[in-house]
Amino acid sequence: MLQELLVAGVAVGSAALVYLAAAGRVVKQYERGVVFRLGRLTGDARPPGFTLVIPGVDRLRKVNMQIVTMPVPAQEGITRDNVTVRVDAVVYFKVVNPSDAIIQVEDYRFAVSQMAQTSLRSIIGKSDLDDLLSNREMLNQGLELMIDSPAVGWGVQIDRVEIKDVSLPETMKRSMARQAEADRERRARIINADAELQASKKLAEAAEVMAEQPAALQLRLLQTVVAVAAEKNSTLVLPFPVELLRFLERAQTQQGPPATPAPPAAVTPPGPEAVTPPRPEADTPALPEADTPVPPEADG
Repeated sequence: MLQELLVAGVAVGSAALVYLAAAGRVVKQYERGVVFRLGRLTGDARPPGFTLVIPGVDRLRKVNMQIVTMPVPAQEGITRDNVTVRVDAVVYFKVVNPSDAIIQVEDYRFAVSQMAQTSLRSIIGKSDLDDLLSNREMLNQGLELMIDSPAVGWGVQIDRVEIKDVSLPETMKRSMARQAEADRERRARIINADAELQASKKLAEAAEVMAEQPAALQLRLLQTVVAVAAEKNSTLVLPFPVELLRFLERAQTQQGPPATPAPPAAVTPPGPEAVTPPRPEADTPALPEADTPVPPEADG
């Protein structure tokens, strides 16, 4: 009798072990278990840990609750300003309702991927090229809303969507490079013009000060000479401004006109009483008298 009881106990224990091995399941911390009994959903999702199901009757499906990083293949489209581009993105999502993720959609990963691709092409067609290049935050938010709206019914929550890269044609790249170069050149010219304007205003103020203080012009000239001499040049070019000549002319005018010599006194002619001494005559040699020819006497 005792032996039969021992055999029965061993049989029952063996059957229990076999049942536990067949019915026992382990759900990991980042997973949830969805149980289908005879094809119908039974209860809520099983929490992490050890759980039992009825072998042959229940079927346990595990759903990953971690955030999934899914790259979106590059999509080629035409922007609103008629530019052909290729844009790729990445989607971050997670399952928030395991039961809906299994029941409402056949493959939630594939569904999210296809929805992301179609939404990305739609965003490309509705946006300008400048928005794709510089205003990506707004486009990311719009893309996230477009994907998240149908994904809510699948038990999936879109965490965020990021546009990774925008590929442009080579001709468009060259055009943008020329545009950027022209814009930089325009800004450089504007800055130079502003500098010239400010410098001219300062020079005008300096000219007014020098006009009030003529000595400032000489000091400025000496500073220029010192600056030129510091370069160790063999030839020194000394500027001589016209303003310095005017300054010297004004200084000479302030000192007074130069003294002119007195004209010589007038000489009065002598009166009748005055005797004018005879002027000595120069000794002139006496010329010899010419022989006068004698006419011949007439024969009487």
